[in-house]
Amino acid sequence: MRPVAKNLIAAAAMSAMAIAATAESVLRLDEVAVGELDPAKASDYADSILMFNVYDTLVIPRQGGPGHVPHLAASWEGSGNEYLFELRTDVSFQSGNPVTAEDVVFSLDRMQTLGLGLSFLFTNVESAEAVDSHTVRFTLAEPYAPFVASLVRLPIVDKDLVMQNLGEGEGDMGDWGQAYLSANGGGSGAYMVKSHNPQEETVMVRNPGYFLGIGEKAPDTVRLRYGLEAATVRTLIAQGEHDISSQWLPPEVKRALAEDGNQLLTEGGTGSFYFKMNTAKAPLDDVHCRLALANAFDYGSVLKLIAITDAVSEGSAATGAVTAGMFGARPAGTMLERDAGVARAHLAECSHDPSEFSVEISWIAEVPLEERLALLLQANLSEIGVNSTIKKIPWAAFAGMVDSAETTPDVSQIFVTAVTGDPDTLLYGMYHSSKAGTWQSPEHLNDAEVDALLEAGRVGASDAAREEAYSALNDRLLAIAPSIYGFDRQSVFVARPGIRVPALSDPAQAFGLDTMGFSFRLMEIE
Repeated sequence: MRPVAKNLIAAAAMSAMAIAATAESVLRLDEVAVGELDPAKASDYADSILMFNVYDTLVIPRQGGPGHVPHLAASWEGSGNEYLFELRTDVSFQSGNPVTAEDVVFSLDRMQTLGLGLSFLFTNVESAEAVDSHTVRFTLAEPYAPFVASLVRLPIVDKDLVMQNLGEGEGDMGDWGQAYLSANGGGSGAYMVKSHNPQEETVMVRNPGYFLGIGEKAPDTVRLRYGLEAATVRTLIAQGEHDISSQWLPPEVKRALAEDGNQLLTEGGTGSFYFKMNTAKAPLDDVHCRLALANAFDYGSVLKLIAITDAVSEGSAATGAVTAGMFGARPAGTMLERDAGVARAHLAECSHDPSEFSVEISWIAEVPLEERLALLLQANLSEIGVNSTIKKIPWAAFAGMVDSAETTPDVSQIFVTAVTGDPDTLLYGMYHSSKAGTWQSPEHLNDAEVDALLEAGRVGASDAAREEAYSALNDRLLAIAPSIYGFDRQSVFVARPGIRVPALSDPAQAFGLDTMGFSFRLMEIE
């Protein structure tokens, strides 16, 4: 009987090894709700993670350096008003349909017609034409310097699949497939949607036919969960049941998890943190009142609040309205500083009596750090004689409130990033008068000089011309203070040991665009 037992043990061991070798690897991470799956509506962080993994674009940022490289495109040429793109011929959608020039044209038409998400990037595009099955010509109404950069935000959708799933709506195209694409994937990306609940979780699995291939150690399944409490995330990571946190954990929680042996991953350089002041409603419709708040804010103390360890912080000192490293940014040594005397002088010039008003400071419920920043600002304002209240608002409610200046808080706290890596997509959506009343622009600013400089930055024929426009814009924004420029942002995430994310841990492999570091195909699970 002994040889039989040995054989059984050996067989069981071999079976266990085979199961281990083929066990599904699962990546678990979280983000703030709500995750919008329709790529034409994607605008915030969770949406972008979904978009860049389920869909592909013509170009992507160069990994580890500036500029852009071909992706679905094989090559491109052009400048000024016309660009010609040649597509790869070896790419298929997850449905099996080939990716063609008609899909590119359809994707642009769909985004422009819906007018949602980041569609403002393409208002200048007069037409897209399928020259042949794999050649697309874009014609612009006027030169747009960051056009190629903007294409990282034109996800290519499967036209045939959408046409088979049109919902009710006006015209022949009905809802343009909005109902379908808000629940299902329709791209060519490295990961396919298995299930999607925008309030709870999106589950994605590998696309076995992905044209670039997927790393052997990349996750088989990804579970992106929404709206988890900071305490829950901390417990799950400590228990080995969660792999990567969102960037929104409080600094001391990140510090504690790092001290327990977890990693700190970073992504930064394309945006800032802002206290946004409602310029369309008293008392902050008066520039002197806004300048009083901007000068009262303690820019030094905020850096202490966002420090995680001696080596890792969630930001660096702001130098002005334009994030360091972009066209128009002020020199690194010209950091913004608090000046209570100047603040009081501006308050004396304000047409509103500070004894008769109270400033409402809001903070986003899903971002606990913002409560502390609100308390810091409240203390700063109290020192110059301005009363204030603090209000906690869930993100979904806030996004609806800012539609109207009357319902927008006096002061809102927002992290904003350049969604293409270009300053146009950091600043235009915040400060151009045509964009007032979105989550990026609760200032409701309407300033002709700001509008003109933003437009000049878009059409500058050279880097020097764009630098001149954005430098002047920086000066103007500091002079009229629609926002308090708190700090230049760096996102910090906690990851358990055994998760490798080179794009978020090695500067030589980083992308110059938020959320691209969360390309799951480039991650490894040990």
